[in-house]
Amino acid sequence: MAFLDENYLLSNASGARIFSAIKDLPVVDAHNHANVKELAENRNYPDAWQLFAGTDHYVWSTMRRCGVPEEFITGKRSNREKFLALAKVFPLMVGNPVYEWIHLDLRTLGISKLLNEANAGEIYDRANAVLARSDMKPLSILKKLNVVAMCSTDDPCDTLEHHREVNAVWGATLVRPTWRPDAAMNIAAPAWRDYMKRVSDRFGNPLKSLDDLFAALRASHDFFAANNCVVSDHGVELIPGATADREAAAATFRKALEGKELSAAEIMNYQRAFMMFAATLDIEKDWVFQLHFGASRNFRKSIYEKLGPDSGVDGGNFFQDQQPGMVDFLNATDGKLKTVLYCFDPNHLSTVASVARAFSSKVKIGAPWWQCDNPIGMKRQLEYFGSVDLLSNCAGMVSDSRKLLSYGSRHEMFRRVLADVLGTMAELGQAPYELLEALAVRLSFEAPRQFFGI
Repeated sequence: MAFLDENYLLSNASGARIFSAIKDLPVVDAHNHANVKELAENRNYPDAWQLFAGTDHYVWSTMRRCGVPEEFITGKRSNREKFLALAKVFPLMVGNPVYEWIHLDLRTLGISKLLNEANAGEIYDRANAVLARSDMKPLSILKKLNVVAMCSTDDPCDTLEHHREVNAVWGATLVRPTWRPDAAMNIAAPAWRDYMKRVSDRFGNPLKSLDDLFAALRASHDFFAANNCVVSDHGVELIPGATADREAAAATFRKALEGKELSAAEIMNYQRAFMMFAATLDIEKDWVFQLHFGASRNFRKSIYEKLGPDSGVDGGNFFQDQQPGMVDFLNATDGKLKTVLYCFDPNHLSTVASVARAFSSKVKIGAPWWQCDNPIGMKRQLEYFGSVDLLSNCAGMVSDSRKLLSYGSRHEMFRRVLADVLGTMAELGQAPYELLEALAVRLSFEAPRQFFGI
């Protein structure tokens, strides 16, 4: 077997057959961090660094681990210098999915050479020549990747004009917004009061009470719905649950507006009230409630202080107990809310599987996320969830990416791993091949499109 050949990640003949049945299916990407303004402008990418690594935190973190100075990652060096610095250490990344993803991305541009220091300049120039073509603008790349539906990640204050522009040019609803109110929920964050001012300005009402905030967020939710939104997203380190003292949460809100210090109990109670309010809005509109949990933020102080959040220095915590909050929330919304659970840390897979199986099919297991979104993590998750819960209750793959080419490479990786896992089951006589192939087709396209309504 050669690197990235037709049998990449496929260990048996049945898996290869299943992959052939799903490899060309359209891509439905229900959670990503697309730059929709960039899509609306639809201009050619200026160079390969911008498309391959300029927004990819996985690339940033692996470059740091290879000893590359920050000036060649997020600093002021030219994009060419940054790309050459990446290529110089790229062989050291072998075994990490970044090595595979970038080579898959290069193949989308018709480049099959292995990236290294010796050919970095040649590949950079060749990639730039491809990216300069009129048929390689962002929307053309999405068509090339066979992306037919996608959901970006958007703040409740966003005005969404770029979504409308993209869909008008596309001639159909390609990109939908996702309502992500984390900035309002994170009441202990240093920027929370500034964000309250932003919400007030956006919706034209001063926020003097929790009811005022919730009224503004309801207006935002309605506005998003009018702009084709069908999903919300919520990122928490520890799932707070839903059982809250609403009066105490209102008092905590007033206290936070005054800049007073909050206790851990006050913060948790406020977050419970907030999550249940958001869930109620989603229930009313039959949206999907995506719950991303387990990410601990900003481990590396020097990077965070220099670059701010979302800079590739986040991680997980094995000792988090996600079960109580998860059970409380799912019981509060039982049978009413379409929920997707995204697990950051593979050590929490057993909790997710054992809890999800106790609830209805409205509760789905999310795509392998962050520390699980690699071939090993995907395989373990599919095998474990398939044996404890039902594979048919998985929500399908999402890229969770800021990088356009990832909508192709990450979905291909997932489909290959899915095909291999199901193919192995066929080879071992665990299930009829025909049913396994049909399951792969559903999970790759039909099931996520139907569940998310996109």
